[in-house]
Amino acid sequence: QVQLVESGGGLVQPGGSLRLSCAASGRSASDYSMGWLRQAPGKEREFVAATTWNGENTYYGDSVKGRFTISRDVAKNTVYLQMNSLKFEATDVYYCAADKFVVGGQSEYWGEGTQVTVSS
Repeated sequence: QVQLVESGGGLVQPGGSLRLSCAASGRSASDYSMGWLRQAPGKEREFVAATTWNGENTYYGDSVKGRFTISRDVAKNTVYLQMNSLKFEATDVYYCAADKFVVGGQSEYWGEGTQVTVSS
C-alpha cells in the first residue's frame, strides 16, 4: 500500500505561482512513478505532469508545458509541482497519483486532492 498526502493548494491571482507537494509513504513508495492530474466538476481528470521513481524523467501535459515543473525528492519520497504564470483555467482539484508504471487516469494510488483556485 502507498499513501499519498497532498498540500500547498490555495487561492492565487492570475499570473501568480503556487507549489504543490505530495508526500508518499508505504513500504514500496520509492518504487513508484508519481505525478499530478487535475479535475474540474463534471469533467474527466486531465494529466498534468509525472516523474519516474528516481525523478530523472519528467512528462507534462501540453497545456502546462513551460509553466509547470515537477520534481522529486527521492530521500523524502515527495513530489513537487511548481506552477507559474497561473491562468484562470488552472482552477481545479489537483490529485497526486502513483503507479508502478504510467501515471494517468488509471493510476493505482491517489491522494484526496487539493484545491487550486485562480481568481482576481
